[in-house]
Amino acid sequence: MDQEINFLTFATEDLDAVRRFYLDGLGWAPLLDVPGEIIFFQIAPRVTLGFFDSDKFVDDLGDELPPDLRSRSARGVTLAHNVSSRTEVEDLMAAMVRSGGRVLKSARDSAFGGTFHGHVLDPNDLIWEIAHNPGWRVDADGNVSFD
Repeated sequence: MDQEINFLTFATEDLDAVRRFYLDGLGWAPLLDVPGEIIFFQIAPRVTLGFFDSDKFVDDLGDELPPDLRSRSARGVTLAHNVSSRTEVEDLMAAMVRSGGRVLKSARDSAFGGTFHGHVLDPNDLIWEIAHNPGWRVDADGNVSFD
């Protein structure tokens, strides 16, 4: 198996709120948008973020999904987005709040590795870390490197 993930898909109870947050609020363009069912966004070369209506998500897994997992959501997960400056961290977090997000941690210096960051909860309860770290680089091909 190649060391690669192509789709990150999360069940959501409110696909319309997710759509408003990502399309209307953040200006993302959907790769595929099936109202009432699923929406996909191309987030990097060969990587797609998807939100699947929670009832249809359960139906898709059918009897294979144990009942005790039907109501659980992901825990200990953040989606991270790195920007070029401290100001961009604050600006993007503000845009996310205007789009229906909620600040979990205001932008501040981190105790780890020189990062300036904050956390925003999206309408699906996914935690976004918006960060600036001058020691991290993402090149034109999308490869991440650490100084």
